[in-house]
Amino acid sequence: MKKIVVLLLSAIALMAQGDLHLFSVDNKSGALTPKVIEKSFVKNGFTVTLNNDMTGPFKKQFQKSDFKIFNLMTVVEPKLADKLLRINANAGVFIPMGVGIYQANGEDTLHVSILTSEAQAKIIGIENNELLKTLEAKTIKTIKEALPNAKQTLSEDSLKESRNLVSAYEYELDDADDFDDAKEEIKMSLESNFAPKGFIVPATLDYELGVLDENADSPFDFYESYSICKLPVIYTVAKTRPEAAAFAPCTTMLYKKKGDDKIVMGFPAVYNWLSSAHVTDDAAHQELMKAQQDFEQILKDITE
Repeated sequence: MKKIVVLLLSAIALMAQGDLHLFSVDNKSGALTPKVIEKSFVKNGFTVTLNNDMTGPFKKQFQKSDFKIFNLMTVVEPKLADKLLRINANAGVFIPMGVGIYQANGEDTLHVSILTSEAQAKIIGIENNELLKTLEAKTIKTIKEALPNAKQTLSEDSLKESRNLVSAYEYELDDADDFDDAKEEIKMSLESNFAPKGFIVPATLDYELGVLDENADSPFDFYESYSICKLPVIYTVAKTRPEAAAFAPCTTMLYKKKGDDKIVMGFPAVYNWLSSAHVTDDAAHQELMKAQQDFEQILKDITE
């Protein structure tokens, strides 16, 4: 079985604009919680694949947390997700998509951050389309229903970024129909290399089980995604740019289109955090770049 590594190109961030929708609401009473937001997403037809409280892990690993609330939530709108994947398989880097929820110690305001449809389109490498705009509108509506008095703003203009926004690699097959062994080998290699490099996998998603309508035909032989976290990255970035939680956990895609003779793996590069969330702190920059290098090395080792 022949293997080849190919770095796929994604759109590059050349035009400055705010990439994050930011919501803020008074929460002095503490009545507004991540669970309230989760219930709103479920009510509006989303599947919540993850809603992790990070304050405990922060305290356990770093002996402190700067936040009374810091949750990483990931959500999927199955019907829209299916349509997006059929247009561009790289849309899987946002299936599921992230929702950052945070409130600092001593602060009375709860915050929520999500990516704009323009930012998602830029990262995926497609034009901002009606599906992304519909998903954006539905997500905003859901958050506003959970937080009816929230103030909504855009983040400051993104920093210019010329590097690839999706890091992706291809594993070439000799036979398009003979992929099962390669798939299992890749999954075993991924899973065995995550922990040694400090990555954890809090959730996974199978397209056929979590997205595809049971009566529909799949364009993929398989499509799976891993939600990937590296705690030092999240902890360090959150000190100066907690809104970057919209990018965490990172969704790593693994798929094969029917008829194709390749398996594709990829993830949204940390350059998105640096650009969209204005991460300029030296310690945060170092943690992000180390994570990028480590994850690229995992994929390179599998495909070379």
